[in-house]
Amino acid sequence: MDVRLLLESTLTGLGYELVDLEMTAGGGFRVFMDKAGGITVEDCVTVSNHLTRLFMVENVDYERLEVSSPGLDRPLKKESDFVRFSGQLAKIKLRAPIEQQKKYSGRLAGFEDGSVKLEVDGRIVIIPLANIDKARLEPEF
Repeated sequence: MDVRLLLESTLTGLGYELVDLEMTAGGGFRVFMDKAGGITVEDCVTVSNHLTRLFMVENVDYERLEVSSPGLDRPLKKESDFVRFSGQLAKIKLRAPIEQQKKYSGRLAGFEDGSVKLEVDGRIVIIPLANIDKARLEPEF
Protein backbone atom coordinates (compact mmCIF):
# COMPACT_ATOMS: atom_id res chain seq x y z
CA MET A 1 0.00 0.00 0.00
CA ASP A 2 1.25 3.48 -0.88
CA VAL A 3 1.02 5.38 2.40
CA ARG A 4 1.59 8.73 0.68
CA LEU A 5 -1.46 8.24 -1.57
CA LEU A 6 -3.54 7.05 1.38
CA LEU A 7 -2.56 10.15 3.39
CA GLU A 8 -3.12 12.48 0.44
CA SER A 9 -6.69 11.31 -0.12
CA THR A 10 -7.52 11.07 3.60
CA LEU A 11 -6.19 14.50 4.55
CA THR A 12 -7.86 16.14 1.56
CA GLY A 13 -11.16 14.58 2.64
CA LEU A 14 -10.68 16.04 6.11
CA GLY A 15 -9.95 19.53 4.72
CA TYR A 16 -6.16 19.49 5.04
CA GLU A 17 -3.24 19.43 2.62
CA LEU A 18 -0.44 16.87 2.91
CA VAL A 19 2.74 18.96 2.80
CA ASP A 20 5.29 16.24 3.44
CA LEU A 21 5.74 12.73 4.77
CA GLU A 22 8.94 11.52 6.39
CA MET A 23 9.69 7.97 7.41
CA THR A 24 11.86 7.68 10.49
CA ALA A 25 14.58 5.13 11.16
CA GLY A 26 12.50 3.30 13.79
CA GLY A 27 9.59 2.62 11.44
CA GLY A 28 7.58 5.73 12.19
CA PHE A 29 5.85 8.38 10.14
CA ARG A 30 6.06 12.17 10.41
CA VAL A 31 3.10 13.79 8.69
CA PHE A 32 3.26 17.51 7.94
CA MET A 33 -0.07 19.08 7.03
CA ASP A 34 -1.51 22.52 6.40
CA LYS A 35 -4.80 24.30 5.81
CA ALA A 36 -5.89 27.86 5.12
CA GLY A 37 -5.45 29.84 8.31
CA GLY A 38 -2.85 27.46 9.72
CA ILE A 39 -2.80 24.35 11.89
CA THR A 40 -3.80 24.18 15.56
CA VAL A 41 -2.96 21.60 18.20
CA GLU A 42 -6.58 20.41 17.97
CA ASP A 43 -6.12 19.80 14.22
CA CYS A 44 -3.08 17.63 14.96
CA VAL A 45 -4.97 15.63 17.59
CA THR A 46 -7.96 15.11 15.28
CA VAL A 47 -5.81 13.94 12.37
CA SER A 48 -3.58 11.78 14.58
CA ASN A 49 -6.61 9.96 16.01
CA HIS A 50 -8.12 9.54 12.55
CA LEU A 51 -4.88 8.20 11.03
CA THR A 52 -4.34 5.79 13.93
CA ARG A 53 -7.74 4.20 13.24
CA LEU A 54 -7.19 4.31 9.45
CA PHE A 55 -3.78 2.62 9.69
CA MET A 56 -5.31 -0.12 11.84
CA VAL A 57 -8.07 -0.77 9.28
CA GLU A 58 -5.65 -0.64 6.32
CA ASN A 59 -3.02 -2.79 8.12
CA VAL A 60 -0.32 -0.13 7.83
CA ASP A 61 2.58 -1.24 10.03
CA TYR A 62 4.29 1.58 11.93
CA GLU A 63 5.98 2.18 15.28
CA ARG A 64 5.23 5.85 15.83
CA LEU A 65 3.05 8.56 14.27
CA GLU A 66 3.80 12.28 14.52
CA VAL A 67 1.43 14.85 13.04
CA SER A 68 2.35 18.54 12.85
CA SER A 69 2.25 21.75 10.89
CA PRO A 70 5.06 22.36 8.40
CA GLY A 71 6.26 25.38 10.40
CA LEU A 72 7.17 28.87 9.26
CA ASP A 73 9.96 27.53 7.03
CA ARG A 74 7.51 25.26 5.22
CA PRO A 75 8.92 23.12 2.41
CA LEU A 76 7.81 23.97 -1.13
CA LYS A 77 7.36 20.92 -3.33
CA LYS A 78 4.50 21.31 -5.77
CA GLU A 79 3.68 23.88 -8.43
CA SER A 80 0.71 24.99 -6.31
CA ASP A 81 3.08 25.77 -3.40
CA PHE A 82 5.10 28.20 -5.51
CA VAL A 83 1.92 29.86 -6.79
CA ARG A 84 0.30 30.06 -3.34
CA PHE A 85 3.35 31.62 -1.69
CA SER A 86 4.24 34.02 -4.50
CA GLY A 87 5.63 37.23 -3.01
CA GLN A 88 7.24 35.52 -0.04
CA LEU A 89 10.92 34.89 0.63
CA ALA A 90 12.31 31.44 -0.12
CA LYS A 91 15.57 29.50 -0.13
CA ILE A 92 16.09 27.11 -3.03
CA LYS A 93 18.81 24.47 -3.43
CA LEU A 94 19.31 23.13 -6.96
CA ARG A 95 20.34 19.73 -8.29
CA ALA A 96 22.39 21.31 -11.09
CA PRO A 97 23.79 24.86 -11.04
CA ILE A 98 22.22 27.78 -12.86
CA GLU A 99 24.65 30.62 -13.58
CA GLN A 100 27.34 28.65 -11.65
CA GLN A 101 25.19 28.72 -8.50
CA LYS A 102 23.30 25.94 -6.68
CA LYS A 103 21.78 27.92 -3.78
CA TYR A 104 19.44 30.87 -4.17
CA SER A 105 17.59 33.08 -1.75
CA GLY A 106 14.99 35.52 -2.99
CA ARG A 107 11.34 36.42 -3.34
CA LEU A 108 9.00 34.04 -5.18
CA ALA A 109 7.69 35.81 -8.28
CA GLY A 110 5.37 33.16 -9.70
CA PHE A 111 5.37 29.93 -11.64
CA GLU A 112 5.23 29.60 -15.41
CA ASP A 113 5.88 26.83 -17.96
CA GLY A 114 7.14 24.35 -15.36
CA SER A 115 9.57 26.85 -13.81
CA VAL A 116 9.74 28.90 -10.64
CA LYS A 117 10.44 32.61 -10.99
CA LEU A 118 12.62 33.90 -8.16
CA GLU A 119 13.52 37.57 -7.73
CA VAL A 120 17.14 37.78 -6.60
CA ASP A 121 18.85 41.16 -6.19
CA GLY A 122 16.40 42.92 -8.52
CA ARG A 123 16.52 40.32 -11.33
CA ILE A 124 14.41 37.27 -12.07
CA VAL A 125 16.03 33.82 -12.05
CA ILE A 126 14.07 31.10 -13.86
CA ILE A 127 14.41 27.72 -12.13
CA PRO A 128 12.87 24.56 -13.64
CA LEU A 129 10.86 22.69 -11.00
CA ALA A 130 12.65 19.46 -11.97
CA ASN A 131 16.00 21.08 -11.02
CA ILE A 132 14.91 21.91 -7.46
CA ASP A 133 16.41 19.65 -4.82
CA LYS A 134 14.95 21.50 -1.81
CA ALA A 135 12.93 24.66 -1.40
CA ARG A 136 11.65 26.28 1.79
CA LEU A 137 9.95 29.48 2.80
CA GLU A 138 12.19 31.90 4.62
CA PRO A 139 10.23 33.47 7.51
CA GLU A 140 10.06 37.26 7.67
CA PHE A 141 9.70 38.94 11.05
